[in-house]
Amino acid sequence: MHFQWYPGHMTKAKRMMQENIKLIDLVIELVDARIPISSRNPDIDELGKNKARLVLLNKSDLAEEKWNDAWAEYFKEKGYSVVKVNSKKGGGIKSIQGVIREACKEKIERDRKRGILNRPVRAMVVGIPNVGKSTFINALAGKACAKTGNKPGVTKGKQWIRLNKQVELLDTPGILWPKFEDQEVGLRLAFIGSMKDEILNTEELAAELIKFLSRAYPDVLPEKYAVELNEDPYIVLHEIAKNRNCVVRGNELDTEKAAILLLDDFRNGRLGRLTLEYPETCE
Repeated sequence: MHFQWYPGHMTKAKRMMQENIKLIDLVIELVDARIPISSRNPDIDELGKNKARLVLLNKSDLAEEKWNDAWAEYFKEKGYSVVKVNSKKGGGIKSIQGVIREACKEKIERDRKRGILNRPVRAMVVGIPNVGKSTFINALAGKACAKTGNKPGVTKGKQWIRLNKQVELLDTPGILWPKFEDQEVGLRLAFIGSMKDEILNTEELAAELIKFLSRAYPDVLPEKYAVELNEDPYIVLHEIAKNRNCVVRGNELDTEKAAILLLDDFRNGRLGRLTLEYPETCE
């Protein structure tokens, strides 16, 4: 499977972000805690250089806690402020405003010396599609001020959100980058739902996920679906279809339905807390 998804609106969104960066004091970058490096757009580092940086390990409730801690250390060592968050349930949200002030303390101090008081910190919220930016903004603002949806591409244009007198946020659309140098990155992004499922071969994707889980978390599939692991992931998928009664007319097994079920269970944390990449492999 070859992974690529870069629709036209992403080029436009990137241009808009480049135009607005001069207004910004802080770049708040959301990454998916299960794949913190694969879910980072490499263009963001170029865009945000010379700006204060805050990395949010979002969906941290879906990843293993020991790896969340390891990733937080990894980013801190690189000079980022880091917070583990779970935007859907509000985990970590209360600490964000304090961290924003701390990350921008040099800028606030510079303003104070110039006699500029009470100018709000302006933060740009960035991240790839379906990483949870709008859900995070709504949780932080305490109201539904940004559209949300559990599919990539819900936010199409920019919108400013005033949190309070101290902080203003610029919400931006989720953007990927034009070419994945490493197709493993594309595979992980497809696992978490950051590409449109319509452009993917669902059964092939599920087979790749089965391969990964059999290697890294060998107990998960047998416990969840009462299947035996097999070197051939399609045999396991066939067994999942059988055990979950995924059938089409004529009692034939529907492996595509089983593949959708497996991906959905993974994406929504029903397989438990799973981390797909680790700091030591990213040095």
